Amino acid sequence: MVYQHSVGNFKYSFPDLKTVLAKATPQKSGDEMAGLAAKNEQERIAAKLVLADIPLKQFLSEEIIPSEIDAISRLILESHDARSFQSISHLTVGGFRDWLLAYETDGLKIAQISAGLTPEMVAAVSKIMANQDLILVASKIRIITKFRNTLGLKGHFSTRLQPNHATDDAKGIMASTIDGLIYGVGDAVIGINPASDSSESTLKLLEMLDKLRQQYEIPTQTCVLSHVTTTIDLINRNAPVDLIFQSVGGTEKTNSSFGFNLGILDEAYQAGLGLNRGSVGNNFMYFETGQGSVHSAGAHLGVDQQTCEVRAYAVARKYKPLLVNTVVGFIGPEYLYDGKQVIRAGLEDHFCGKLMGLPMGCDVCYTNHINADQDDMDNLLTLLGVSGCNFIMGVPGADDVMLNYQSTSFHDQLYLRQVLGLKRAPEFDQWLLKMGLSDQNGKLLDINPNNKLLEL
Repeated sequence: MVYQHSVGNFKYSFPDLKTVLAKATPQKSGDEMAGLAAKNEQERIAAKLVLADIPLKQFLSEEIIPSEIDAISRLILESHDARSFQSISHLTVGGFRDWLLAYETDGLKIAQISAGLTPEMVAAVSKIMANQDLILVASKIRIITKFRNTLGLKGHFSTRLQPNHATDDAKGIMASTIDGLIYGVGDAVIGINPASDSSESTLKLLEMLDKLRQQYEIPTQTCVLSHVTTTIDLINRNAPVDLIFQSVGGTEKTNSSFGFNLGILDEAYQAGLGLNRGSVGNNFMYFETGQGSVHSAGAHLGVDQQTCEVRAYAVARKYKPLLVNTVVGFIGPEYLYDGKQVIRAGLEDHFCGKLMGLPMGCDVCYTNHINADQDDMDNLLTLLGVSGCNFIMGVPGADDVMLNYQSTSFHDQLYLRQVLGLKRAPEFDQWLLKMGLSDQNGKLLDINPNNKLLEL
């Protein structure tokens, strides 16, 4: 189907829905490099106007990647909930935007239609929304998940304690972990990106974290972010696996380049169900995503990077995860050129993930060769806090010495809590109080030299 719209005296024509989505996307260097972006702002506006008038039903009849060649497209079709979609099926993309922004549309109403939304519908509406629109709608949505504590409650936000080390040195990792716990970081997860993906190295780290958690009865979950196949192997060896991690993309070809398919994720999910290690719930999957990964893999099939990103959320949604986060500026300026593009992408990803029912967090980050700085990250951090983001990263000094990128520090989460009055997961706050690390209001205390944690 050909889509057309006139802007001024010029008539723009788009051969298919995939092209409309790409041309309507806010400026991204990755789409420009892939030859998918609008040639100028006039063409981008024309595409947005076209997109706003497209009925949501059209996304069910016109696939942007044929299901015959892509497992993610098949998953999207098979998982679509027609009953949930019914109440908004008469709307256009523009009408859907108006519905989302309406005072009467609260988080409960959005939750009732979430399963009826395809990633392409969600990506489409985000493309015609201003930043403040993305923030407002996302702030209405609460996605609550549970394992050893409760994440995503209104008025709460959490942190992943990320004690990475360039050589997986146990003492270095433990020092960073204790430091983070003293700052009240780690209620989302204590999660290590291992320098080595070997089973033996991963097992040692898992056992070390599990011993720490049990010794001090910390109500959180641990994870070594190894490849999913490594984790399956370790589960079969009775390793203390809490969360099963995998980076995911929005096309089958991308995930093949990552070394897995949906069948392997199914196997991992079934293995995790058998562990039953959660105490207050059993959400145990953890996924990371990021705009540009599909382009980087040469697997976008003509689809813009943001729409591909939202398609990855369809994969995550299938497995009822505890955590999902976009590593927003990690790949570099080839895909998000500067601070402005990173901020927009972070707000898009958070909005789209929550609209699809996911417990979205964000690694507020950038590489050292991108045209951005820590002020840009402070801006995005604050905007995500207002948006109701589930969690961010806590990295010593905001400088990850293993992954070589800039993220958010232990201090950054304290800033956001103070400005917005946000609490940690309730079980974790109670633990901090019991350990003498905070007062009744969650305010951190000067640590007593005799505190048990310092025994390590």
